Amino acid sequence: MSARLLFLSLLAAFQLAECVDFYKVLGISRKANQKEIKKAYRQKSLELHPDKNPEEGAAEKFAEVARAYEVLSDEEKKRVYDQRGEEGLKQHEQMQGQGGGFGGGDPFGSMFEHMFNGFGNQRGRGHGEQKTPDVRMPLRLTLQQLYVGVNLEVEYLREVLCVNWEDCTRNSNDCQGPGIKVQRQQLAPGFVQQVQIRDDRCVSRGKMWRDGCRACPNGKTEPEKIEVPVEIPAGTRHGEDFAFQGITDEKPGMMAGDLHFVVVEIAHSAYSRDGDNLYTTVEIPLVDALTGFKRTLTHLDNKKFVVTVNGVTECDHIMRVPGKGMPRRNGNGYGDLYVKFEVDFPDELTETQKTAIREILGEDDNDEL
Repeated sequence: MSARLLFLSLLAAFQLAECVDFYKVLGISRKANQKEIKKAYRQKSLELHPDKNPEEGAAEKFAEVARAYEVLSDEEKKRVYDQRGEEGLKQHEQMQGQGGGFGGGDPFGSMFEHMFNGFGNQRGRGHGEQKTPDVRMPLRLTLQQLYVGVNLEVEYLREVLCVNWEDCTRNSNDCQGPGIKVQRQQLAPGFVQQVQIRDDRCVSRGKMWRDGCRACPNGKTEPEKIEVPVEIPAGTRHGEDFAFQGITDEKPGMMAGDLHFVVVEIAHSAYSRDGDNLYTTVEIPLVDALTGFKRTLTHLDNKKFVVTVNGVTECDHIMRVPGKGMPRRNGNGYGDLYVKFEVDFPDELTETQKTAIREILGEDDNDEL
């Protein structure tokens, strides 16, 4: 194959790979409205977020989802894309000075800011922008789940902005930020005092909410139910915090707060935990305590293992079983299991049994000191 033909083949393959159906990427029809587009984007973003989805190719798919939402959520870009396709959209963006996608200057910065906005990005949080309250939710997990690890889909109900909320605002110089209004009072001729008061109609600096707006008949926000993927690694401990940035309630002019899942360990009937070590208690009869024994135990993963004692076992003796504790969070092996043996003494013995024991143990009946 000639170099020219090879180049043209690679170019054709590259162009083919670049032709992406944004509607298929989000899993929606071409008749989808803005609310459906936004909902599909949120679901796909949570599913494919690189921090939460370690599968190969997830980051690339996440980038496709972000690009698809960038286009379909913008009425002008959506119109151009519907009429002229992706190539026509690129030409349109170049004519608008956007360089065919996410802008000039930093070719990745604005792209990742858009992709991660509300799903883990820290951009903008250091510039005084307010955010809604963080939410902490207990995540009750059994000791078995903490031992083997588990992937969960946790249902979470939050308030999200009305799709057309910006159409329901008007300019107001008195609004200095979300819920903050400046009221001017004349104290005397030539003397004016400015006082900040609470006014929930102020949604951002210079913007006030218009009550009764038809674009948002239910108000500024509406409820949305989402599935949050939570990956619990093996060895996770009680009290560990799994944070998801920017997915709590939304409000106009504010960033969404963070959702925290805090692990709460449910007590187990047979095993207890201290750090990476496990503890359990086994009751044995007196004869086993004197002669030795084997016990088959069932671990937290339902696998069987055998504990063997050959000598005499004292009451409340504790035996260490290496490597049978909890998985270490750093992935470096397991902790230890400590088995406490409680000897079950008989309530009473017959005279024959007493005599036999004395004979076996070699003791006589001499009570003299």
